[in-house]
Amino acid sequence: MTRRLTTGVLLAVLMGLLVGVAPAARVESVEVRDRSGRLGILSITVMDDGSAYISPDHLAALLKGAWSVKGDRGILTVHTRTAEFLRGQTRATVQGQPVALDSAARVERAGWLVSRDFLGKGLPRLAPGVSIAAVTEARKPDAKPDAKPVQGAVPLEELRYRSYPSFTRIVIETGARLAYAVVAGNEEVRVRLPGLSLARARVEEIGDGLVQEVRLEPVGDAAVLRVRLEGQAGEIKHTVLQDPYRLVLDVYRPKEPAGGGEPGRGGMQPLHLIVLDAGHGGHDSGAVGPSGVMEKDVVLDVTRRVARMVESGLGVKVVLSRDSDVFVPLRERTNFANKQGADLFVSIHANAHPQAVSEGVETYFLSSEASDNAARQVAATENNVVQLESPASRRQGDILKSILWDLAQSEFQEESSSMAETVQDSMSKSLNLVSRGVKQAGFYVLGGAAMPAILIEVGFLTNRKEEKKLATPEHREALARAIYAGLAEYKRRYDQRLRTAQTQSPAPKGLPKR
Repeated sequence: MTRRLTTGVLLAVLMGLLVGVAPAARVESVEVRDRSGRLGILSITVMDDGSAYISPDHLAALLKGAWSVKGDRGILTVHTRTAEFLRGQTRATVQGQPVALDSAARVERAGWLVSRDFLGKGLPRLAPGVSIAAVTEARKPDAKPDAKPVQGAVPLEELRYRSYPSFTRIVIETGARLAYAVVAGNEEVRVRLPGLSLARARVEEIGDGLVQEVRLEPVGDAAVLRVRLEGQAGEIKHTVLQDPYRLVLDVYRPKEPAGGGEPGRGGMQPLHLIVLDAGHGGHDSGAVGPSGVMEKDVVLDVTRRVARMVESGLGVKVVLSRDSDVFVPLRERTNFANKQGADLFVSIHANAHPQAVSEGVETYFLSSEASDNAARQVAATENNVVQLESPASRRQGDILKSILWDLAQSEFQEESSSMAETVQDSMSKSLNLVSRGVKQAGFYVLGGAAMPAILIEVGFLTNRKEEKKLATPEHREALARAIYAGLAEYKRRYDQRLRTAQTQSPAPKGLPKR
């Protein structure tokens, strides 16, 4: 929806013709049985379009099997038999044999969902002897009737925003589905929300050069969101997400005129600024080794060393998210990188694990789907830092919600993966350390980065041998040099693509032009 609307369209909007409502889903159940009896109840989610899904994770638990995810691939294992699903694909592979399904596998907030007809088409092959039966439990006499939705009383859960170089995103999260109407003007964008219950006005100062502030206020039996603009805006986009219900409004900056910018740059730009992020700091010590070595001290020293090498060896400017023992909230780290206009974001950490024998180095890039349970646990440990932040920070930055609605990083996922592979390869080859590989997970600190972003774990402080090495200046210098070498190799490959982009049309894929 563009910013300038004709009078006719404005009238149509005000009359409620541009109303958006999120699709709803209902939940049914089936009973899972084997030859010995009932194994449990499996929920089925039925969408408004009639498509029905089950949770493979829940099914695995009932069958005493296992569910694992690797990128876009999910694997359900029962004893020695396996079923494999691909996100977005309407098929499964069971024991090497293809099975056509009615609906494509999808990923929601609560996890993966696969088509219900897998229970009839694939389950007999995966788990012989297991059967499915309808649930026919009668309502108890004293059971309360189903609650009816209260019209005009949808609660507001949260109002939040995020600034990016090319757009500002405003998100309204509510407790139920909600209609809305959007009207864009020269000085502000208004969103009318009939039925939204609001006790008082909410105001968020943004001041990012595009949006001055957002104000959500009650007006009669509705609420109105007013997005006050600081300057000329470009395209206005809005969409609805569910579970939980969210209205997402994106206000874009005007596009550059055709032919603008520096000549010869095409769709790629030279790397000119890297933000290096030393994890933790201040009252957040991070991981602590058996001898008391603290992660915040190790990574700050390594980060400073990397910065010195990059600036002197690559001629690229480096800015640190923290250069002393101070606490920086997770969300402010990529906010800082965005405001600096950074081309790359590299966050440096040290690992911890309940098993003291765990060792090695690993590198991550952002994804809502973790590579494996170990990657999911590492992300959960790093994300737990949010509990040390102020109540306001915690309120504005719920980890799981943010990863779901904060979609900007996805366009840099390929470049992030490439940088992670290059840096990990450099560390594992030059340091003679165990390589734990490149993985992906939902790291809160990487969310919202408007550039390729990675997180490096330089070793396990909970391993006495690695803690002893991480405490020495010599090993920290070696780590820094290995990270620097990886960044140098990434830059060399990137510069090659840039030179090709300058001589070919259309330009090959590189860093998206910001």
